[in-house]
Amino acid sequence: MQPLALTMGDPAGIGGEITVAAWTALRHTGPCFAVLDDPARLRALAPGIPICEVAAVAEASAVFADALPVLPIALAAAAVPGKPDGANAPAVIESIRLATELARAGAAAAVVTNPISKATLYSSGFAYPGHTEFLAALCGVAGREIMMLVSPELRVVPVTVHVALRDALGMLSAAAILRAARTTHAALARDFGIAAPRLAVAGLNPHAGEAGALGSEENEMIGPAVAALRAQGIDATGPWPPDTMFTEQARKTYDAAICMYHDQALIPLKTLDMRRGVNVTLGLPIVRTSPDHGTAFDIAGTGAADPSSLIEALRLAGTLAGHRASHVAAD
Repeated sequence: MQPLALTMGDPAGIGGEITVAAWTALRHTGPCFAVLDDPARLRALAPGIPICEVAAVAEASAVFADALPVLPIALAAAAVPGKPDGANAPAVIESIRLATELARAGAAAAVVTNPISKATLYSSGFAYPGHTEFLAALCGVAGREIMMLVSPELRVVPVTVHVALRDALGMLSAAAILRAARTTHAALARDFGIAAPRLAVAGLNPHAGEAGALGSEENEMIGPAVAALRAQGIDATGPWPPDTMFTEQARKTYDAAICMYHDQALIPLKTLDMRRGVNVTLGLPIVRTSPDHGTAFDIAGTGAADPSSLIEALRLAGTLAGHRASHVAAD
């Protein structure tokens, strides 16, 4: 398998620190990766860490055990921890663009993205709500992207994502639930290696509507979507009462939970294991994972950053890429 391509993230955030820590943790076990970043920045950030500039991601395999492989992308301004600089936005964007291009060409097995500051990118004309939409556009599948959060205890997919809760309720539809569930089912089989994926679909209202007494969405929208999934041969159950479907016993009965809105999905996952949560983008022609946290400008440069989520994102990217390659070979 080719090495993974890791983006730089915002140079003023913790991306560089956790990248160095992840390489230290994975250098002897893998998965192998190359980071698309400014070598001078990384050398200044971690002067005791050996860094090797590479001209291609494939070269990372030969040096990974001995040095952090860096595919150079120069910054326009010196990075200062905790102080984002719009002058470096083009380099951040180029890191994402090039990593995606390498993965699409098969030169990288997957893309792993360090956290970005969307506000900083917006100030330089970045036209996308975030990472995920940019990646979907780069891959030519805008509108098909689905966000999954993965931890050792739970996988969740929110049908509506980064919108106000009032707006999320208006955006819910049977068609949106079906799209999220079908994409999730396909990814579980292809990328996660689950032969017969099981989906649990959450209700929206307390007690899943209590047969219509506490809301009609379950009867009018969610239940029919579950029935349609089952008619298509997908093992889907629900609507589940949201307050009980994340218990230890309930989690044993499904492989992923399809949730109606952002916090319904992310609160249980982050409560169970926030340190090792990983963001996975489904619906792309490439594998993409990311740590489930932000730039952490407040602790950048202090040595307090926890690399656990990035390490898990790299490991999961390697696993998913391996499953996907095997699935393609079998076809």
